[in-house]
Amino acid sequence: MLHDVAVLALQGAHAFELGVFCEVFGIDRSDDALPAYDFALVSATGDSVPTRHGFEVRARHGLERLASADLICVPAYDLNVRQPDHLTEELRAAVERGARILSICTGAFLLGEAGLLDERRCTTHWRYSDELARRHPRARVESDVLYVDEDPVITGAGTAAGVDTCLHLIRKEHGSAVANAVARRMVTPPHRDGGQHQYRQRPLPREGTGSLAPVLAWVEANLDQDLTVDAMACRAHLSPRTFARRFRQETGTTPLQWLTGQRVLLAQHHLETTDDPVTAIAHRTGFGTVDNLRHHFARHLGTTPQAYRRAFRALPTSRQSAPLTVSQGPRSTD
Repeated sequence: MLHDVAVLALQGAHAFELGVFCEVFGIDRSDDALPAYDFALVSATGDSVPTRHGFEVRARHGLERLASADLICVPAYDLNVRQPDHLTEELRAAVERGARILSICTGAFLLGEAGLLDERRCTTHWRYSDELARRHPRARVESDVLYVDEDPVITGAGTAAGVDTCLHLIRKEHGSAVANAVARRMVTPPHRDGGQHQYRQRPLPREGTGSLAPVLAWVEANLDQDLTVDAMACRAHLSPRTFARRFRQETGTTPLQWLTGQRVLLAQHHLETTDDPVTAIAHRTGFGTVDNLRHHFARHLGTTPQAYRRAFRALPTSRQSAPLTVSQGPRSTD
């Protein structure tokens, strides 16, 4: 069972990710019959560590504290800040003696430098996944997931996905009831559906879509219609074969993949900005049926239209301005 947790206070650390580890593992919740961990904040460079945000944190322990840890947590950090070389040696030694390593976001880069991602599935924030794969070609980087558990190495995606990753480990170690109770104390969902695709910036056609720009604009304005590659090729005054070849040259994808992607984007827009039924959105975006919309939504975003709407639907103005009612409970615990 998980008892001893050490969190690395890295130079250039991101405060939120560092705080996630402290919140999940550093708070004594034994009053609710939840696990309490022997928790330590550890520095490799002295007791005072500068963060990315202009303030410093003080760590009471040095690297020798890692020797007893069941779990070592590595937060996100500024990749322009080089960490001590001997830190990677400590991480390798910890895994060799049976400890787990858990990283959030860019913390995975330190694991890569230690060789702990070689031939392992892993993840990081979607903005850095290509760079992680470039720096560590033997790592099997998955850019769409919220976390990857390749025990004893666990990697989480960006920021809030660190909460998901930590709760996953608690669920694995102590069961769902404990993970759910910790999540309630943190006022966060115990589990989130989907992956990182639903949080990525929306893809746009390549800059300078050339001769096909008018066709793409026409398609975007008529996504509710029964569009085919032949119809798009006819609009471009090209044969379907020539159209498909030129389409890939100018957009980097196939006509059908692009068309489906644009329909998914339009569905996202309606789910975020309207209260329209999913049935109506399926027709308006050219998917025709709810089942077809769900199928393509799941393939592109890893979640359902309903779950996406719950996560991203903006509150009406009247609700945004409504006062928030809170329960006045104890203030000394989290």
